[in-house]
Amino acid sequence: MDSATSLPFTLSPNASPVSAQRRAEILANPGFGRVFTDNMVVIRYEEGKGWHDARVQPYASLTLDPAAAVLHYAQEIFEGMKAYRTAEGGITLFRPYANAARFRKSAERMAMAQVPEELFVEAVRQLVRVDHAWVPGNPDESLYIRPFMIASETFLGVRPAGEYLFMVIASPVGAYFGAEAVSVWVSDFCRAAPGGTGEAKCGGNYAASLMAQQEAKTHGCAQVLFLDAVERRWIEEMGGMNVFFVFDDGSVSTPALTGTILRGITRDSLLTLAREMGLTVREERYGIDQLYADAASGRLKEVFACGTAAVVSPIGRFCGRNGDAVIGDGAGIGPVTEKLRNALIGIQRGTAADPHGWVEKVI
Repeated sequence: MDSATSLPFTLSPNASPVSAQRRAEILANPGFGRVFTDNMVVIRYEEGKGWHDARVQPYASLTLDPAAAVLHYAQEIFEGMKAYRTAEGGITLFRPYANAARFRKSAERMAMAQVPEELFVEAVRQLVRVDHAWVPGNPDESLYIRPFMIASETFLGVRPAGEYLFMVIASPVGAYFGAEAVSVWVSDFCRAAPGGTGEAKCGGNYAASLMAQQEAKTHGCAQVLFLDAVERRWIEEMGGMNVFFVFDDGSVSTPALTGTILRGITRDSLLTLAREMGLTVREERYGIDQLYADAASGRLKEVFACGTAAVVSPIGRFCGRNGDAVIGDGAGIGPVTEKLRNALIGIQRGTAADPHGWVEKVI
C-alpha cells in the first residue's frame, strides 16, 4: 500500500466557528458556492518526500509566492461532489471513488502529482465529519465539496512543478437551476480540441468557456452548448455539464466520449439507470443540424443537462445564429427526464435502493 494512503490527519478545527444561529440563517437560503464551511483540508506534496502534513484546519486565505507555478503555467485541477443529509439524519457521499479516479486522470494529463484514491476520499470524509452541521436537509440542497490541487512550487520555467497543495473546501448549496427548463445558446467558440485537455477537469477548460457563457447571457440563455473543434457540427457538451437527448421512440442518446468531453460521473450514473429501466441507450455523435431538424419534426422530445451541480436539468430551447429550436413545450420537464432525475436523486438521498453501492455513509 502507498504510504500516502494511510497518512495521519492532524485535526485543528476552527476554534471560532460560525454560530449555530448564523449557520441556520445561511442554510435557510444557501445560494450556490458563495458561503463556505468553517474548515478545510490541506495536504502538501514535495518531490522526493511525497504527500505529507495532512491537516484539517480553519478555512482561511492562502499565502502564495507571486512566482508560484499555478499562477503562471496553470497547473491546477479540481473535482465537484456532494454530501447529502438523509431522512434519518445521516450524511452520505455519492460515488466518491469515481471522483478520486477522475482526479488522478486529470492529474496525469496535467503532469501533476498523483493523489492516491484512498487519500482523496479520506480527506473528503475528514472535512465532512468536522463540518457535518453545514450539510442542509431540505430537498434540492446539499453540501457541495470542492477537492482541488495547485502547483505551489516557486519558479519561472516551463516544466511540471515539484511541489503541490491538495485541498478540500465545502459550501452549502441549493439548486443550481430552478425546476423550469432552461434556454441554451449554441456557441461558435470551441471548448476543447482533439489531443487537448477537454477530458481533464482543469480550470483552463472553464476559463475558455467564459466568453461563450457571457455571449449566452446576452441572448437570454442560461447555458452554452459547444460543438466539436474540427467540423463544428457535432454536439459535445455544455459549460461544465454533459447533455442527453430523448427521442419519440423512448430511446436516449448522449455524445460519445472522444477525449474532448469530460467523463461525467452523473452522466455515467444516468446511463446505467436508463439501461436498467429498459431504455435503449446510445453513446454516439449527434449533429446540431440534426437536432434542429428533429426538434422541428417532433422526433426529439426531451433534452436535459446533467452534472454534479445541476444534477438533471431540462432544456427547453436551443438558440443560435440559425434561429431557435424548441424542445417539447419549451418549459417543463419531460417524463423520461423526470423519471431519471427522480431515480438518481432517490439513490443520492437514500430514499431508493442502491444496488451498485454508489452511496457511502460518512456519519
